[in-house]
Amino acid sequence: MGDPVRTEDVRADIPLLREKVYLDAASTTPTPLPIVRAMTDYFEGYNANTGRGAYSLAVEATMKLQEARRKVAGFINASEDEIVFTKNTSEAINIVAGGLKFRRGDSVVVPNIEHHSNFLPWLRLRERGVDVRIVRADENGVVDPAMVEEAVDDTTRLVTITHISNALGTVQDVKEIERIAHENGALYMIDGAQSIGHMEVDVRGLGADFAAFPGHKGTLGPVGTGFLYCRSECQDELEPFMLGGGTVIDVSEDDYVLEEFPSRFEAGTLNIAGFIGLGASIDYINRIGIHKIRKHGLKMTGKLYSEVSSIDKIRCYGDPQNIYGILSFNIDNMDPHDVAKLLDETAGVCVRSGHHCAIPAMRHLGVHESGGTVRASIHYYNTDEDIEVLAETLREIAMMG
Repeated sequence: MGDPVRTEDVRADIPLLREKVYLDAASTTPTPLPIVRAMTDYFEGYNANTGRGAYSLAVEATMKLQEARRKVAGFINASEDEIVFTKNTSEAINIVAGGLKFRRGDSVVVPNIEHHSNFLPWLRLRERGVDVRIVRADENGVVDPAMVEEAVDDTTRLVTITHISNALGTVQDVKEIERIAHENGALYMIDGAQSIGHMEVDVRGLGADFAAFPGHKGTLGPVGTGFLYCRSECQDELEPFMLGGGTVIDVSEDDYVLEEFPSRFEAGTLNIAGFIGLGASIDYINRIGIHKIRKHGLKMTGKLYSEVSSIDKIRCYGDPQNIYGILSFNIDNMDPHDVAKLLDETAGVCVRSGHHCAIPAMRHLGVHESGGTVRASIHYYNTDEDIEVLAETLREIAMMG
């Protein structure tokens, strides 16, 4: 497989980059061929279910899945028995929202710029008598820890926040907010969808009780994969809301005994090939080096903001000193979807457009009614040339508007 330490090595492993300028990492990243091969190895060599057979193929599949769990755990400085495999970040967050033992009168604190995945599950708790307290970010999408502290009191069961905003790229002060949550006796959850694979994420260092992650974004893994970190001391706080095969030790006609964590949360057959691919993607990221990825990301983010913000008729959102990997912008009097289509049709540039599953954030920016924003997002495979093609094409489009 070699050591893909250079950007050009990674690009060689992603065939679609020969034809496209791919700037939509915040949505999903293309999966490098070595990771695809790890999944096809499963289908071709040991395509059996896990934990359900004594024959050699089943044993091999089970061992490979366990190995993937160990890799994921090590990547975020957790123990393997603290990792629940899920199909995405949304499912991981919903496990916490649906499984925590909330009581009427409890409160949850959440910012107004979250992705819907870290907003809607908490809003629904109002049906159970939970007070959902929404903290407003500033004009650049930064959540002031003092505002969080003002919202927290002795009824607060949980404080949750995204590490990096998917809509703006804003990096939040997650460590200071952790201090506030824990000093007030609240649990603390981080949505790490836009940080994992882009920078070091140490869940113990960050003090998270829970953290939700995707496999298909920063870690370059396959779609349909994600995971929940649940600190071992908090595992008794959660109850599974979906039961089935693999979740119990014993069943009678009157009762059942749940498996240990994490099996009790992994009902039915998992996306075995996908999680084996996720394990391979962790190996891939580690071969590049997470610090190298972060350094490259900081450089590319600075160039992205500098090039795009210099174009007439374009407005960029967020503080350039406090965004990472993502740039949201608009061209005056142009629909963001039209801009995205023109970028693709004229130069093969792939960006996201619209509300980015963060409608409250778009309302906060004042762009909800006009269709949201155009969003460019990068990873290690992106180059200076990618940014220059984007900027040159935007300059042409802005002149048309």
